[in-house]
Amino acid sequence: MKKIGFLSFGHWTPSPQSQTRSAADTLLQSIELAVAAEQLGADGAYFRVHHFARQLASPFPLLAAVGARTSTIEIGTAVIDMRYENPLYMVEDAGSADLIAGGRLQLGISRGSPEQVIDGWRYFGYRPAEGQSDADMGRRHAEVFLDLLRGEGFAEPNPQPMFPNPPGLLRLEPHAAGLRDRIWWGAGSNATAVWAAKHGMNLQSSTLKNDETGEAFHLQQAAQIRAYRAAWKEAGHSREPRVSVSRSIFALMDDRDRAYFGRERGGEDQIGFIDPQTRAIFGRSYAAEPEALIAQLKQDEAIAEADTLLLTIPNQLGVDYCAHAIEAILKHVSPALGWR
Repeated sequence: MKKIGFLSFGHWTPSPQSQTRSAADTLLQSIELAVAAEQLGADGAYFRVHHFARQLASPFPLLAAVGARTSTIEIGTAVIDMRYENPLYMVEDAGSADLIAGGRLQLGISRGSPEQVIDGWRYFGYRPAEGQSDADMGRRHAEVFLDLLRGEGFAEPNPQPMFPNPPGLLRLEPHAAGLRDRIWWGAGSNATAVWAAKHGMNLQSSTLKNDETGEAFHLQQAAQIRAYRAAWKEAGHSREPRVSVSRSIFALMDDRDRAYFGRERGGEDQIGFIDPQTRAIFGRSYAAEPEALIAQLKQDEAIAEADTLLLTIPNQLGVDYCAHAIEAILKHVSPALGWR
């Protein structure tokens, strides 16, 4: 059995072909798609975070709104770039959104990825410490965030406060109990997956991964997941971790599906460079009639290793089409693979 959700990058463009021509369109349709996905029996509604782009950015207002409109579906991010974040303020935002959602938040965070502007985090007021990189800064912000989520007091109270204080040092409020165990790290390499395991975070294995062995993407990703689980066991954590992978998977059910995604038949992994030093591999898309799709997905070792699958959806095609694409996987593909 697997948890199956959707992942939206939240694009918008004023193009006449787009169903999301403004930020308002994207935000409101994201809420409606989460409601529709819950009604279809999907397990998760996840959203990507990009700055300086016509895509979803500040996630917590959206997560809170989705939480208020739904009751069972997991609500998350994949991922928040921690280079841009004030971890103290983020604890307050995350705690509020999680309480509104009744403890359903699943926050994916990471050190960041290629972005629209050069060193965009500098515009947000952040600079790496002397001798550190921006990636080091992102991981440091994540460590502070994780520590604060434990809910332990750390701030000296005012002896003459405006309102009465509880005894002892004060923590950030509101505190969302259990959220610390629902933080995921988006890892693009084996080493960062191991780092996430040592810090007790769940794993979101990125679809864009460092090409570390030259093997097919799904084989490298499966090896990454196994390395993560081994590091988790070695760290001695008391709970079972969760692991997600994301895929573009489209069951070709009708002429509309074939018109949109028929060209994706026989898709292949793509190779590129994140930066001049880092060769990366990007996982293939899947598009076929259900029987052929089932046969192809049976060969994907990384999906088999994961307990959670996030279906990347083409949000610019609108809520109805995205719901149709999700439903086709849930009804016509998942049962044959033992996912349902």
